[in-house]
Amino acid sequence: MVQELKRKIDQFLEKWKAEPDHKPLIIKGARQVGKTYSIEKFAKTYESFIEVNFVTDPEFRQIFSSGFSTDAIVKEISLRRPELRFLPNRTLIFFDELQACPEAATSLKFFKLDGRFDVICSGSMLGVNYRDISSVSVGYKEDYEMHSLDFEEFLWAKGYSARQIESMYEHMKTLTPFSENEYNVWLSHFRDFMVLGGMPAVVRKFIEQKNFSGTLQEQRQILADYEEDITKYAVGLDKGKIKNIYNHIPVFLAKENKRFQITKVAAGARSREYVGTVDWLKDAGIINVCYNLEQPELPLKGNYSFNEYKVYYRDTGLLIAALDEEAQSDLRNNKNFNTYKGAVYENAVADAFVKSGYGLYYYKNPKSTIEMDFFVRDADSLVPVEVKANDKATPSLNNLINKECYGDVRYGIKLCNRNVGFNGKFYTFPYFCAFLLKRFMSEK
Repeated sequence: MVQELKRKIDQFLEKWKAEPDHKPLIIKGARQVGKTYSIEKFAKTYESFIEVNFVTDPEFRQIFSSGFSTDAIVKEISLRRPELRFLPNRTLIFFDELQACPEAATSLKFFKLDGRFDVICSGSMLGVNYRDISSVSVGYKEDYEMHSLDFEEFLWAKGYSARQIESMYEHMKTLTPFSENEYNVWLSHFRDFMVLGGMPAVVRKFIEQKNFSGTLQEQRQILADYEEDITKYAVGLDKGKIKNIYNHIPVFLAKENKRFQITKVAAGARSREYVGTVDWLKDAGIINVCYNLEQPELPLKGNYSFNEYKVYYRDTGLLIAALDEEAQSDLRNNKNFNTYKGAVYENAVADAFVKSGYGLYYYKNPKSTIEMDFFVRDADSLVPVEVKANDKATPSLNNLINKECYGDVRYGIKLCNRNVGFNGKFYTFPYFCAFLLKRFMSEK
């Protein structure tokens, strides 16, 4: 029996359908994060479901040849698939692989004005041409970005209830340390999650088998599929250069400062030769980009350098899969990771932050006297977040909190392998609480 994974998008889709005046929906996200599966599962709540895939059924790219009115599109689809039923107010139309037929985005305005049918669009490479697609449907569509499973969804897959996960948040909220047993159980699951990542096929195999057998092969196939996507979809850019950056991400993360440097990609490489390559990988949903702040102060947006950044895998399990054969077992046993151990935890926190809706920002001043892994914010404070693979002292965190020149910083957060605590200056939380941090910040 195939394991059905509970996803956060499930509840979002239910709320979207219940909204009386809902707009057509565009769901974007990387390949294999579960978009199509979730939409098809949701479609069972409709009496009729019309699915059009512009990649597997390219003849459907012609359904807009007679215009973009709802009646014209329904007629064109019916000519090709006469058995389909278009029932007003009881039908979901799903345009999949929208990037293969961007013209379909123009129809969203007409579907919204007509109002008889619900419409969802999606696609594995939608982000790459999303600017063009978005511009023709402004005001007539709603957007949702889907990711691979976060840690909470992974715990759901393991059978944990919302009440049990809420108890984890209560420890943060009340600053009550976890018992030794609680701490060890949650940390064990989190290490499994880092090894596996959140790709549904990988998680499903692990849950069904109750072991890691075959999961690395699944992950490496996804990595290979990403390389194939570069070959297929990187139009107008040097595909070899994109692949070169993609394959060098573990190299950057292994460096002490982890900053992306074009000179480390290839001998004699120049920035102007690689313009657009990192953006392509980001738009494709393959990487997360973390920008260096000009100054550690608010606001975050507009206060960073476009040319100084760190690059992370969108899914930490894929980072592990990109390392050597023994990396999975090393992480599970918490040994032999050297410089990569810090990189893995940092990647995992970056992944958790992005899935929570945070942008990624770090800070390193020109003299390297202050370095901070991430910054988030609450209503009126800039909050430095330090990620440590060990329990070492944090001089940069203390300096940011204590020095008057950093007036927007009032307290900090440290994520590490330690229990919940607060010393009057910064909160300490275990890594496995990272997915709850945004909620903590908003309710604190």
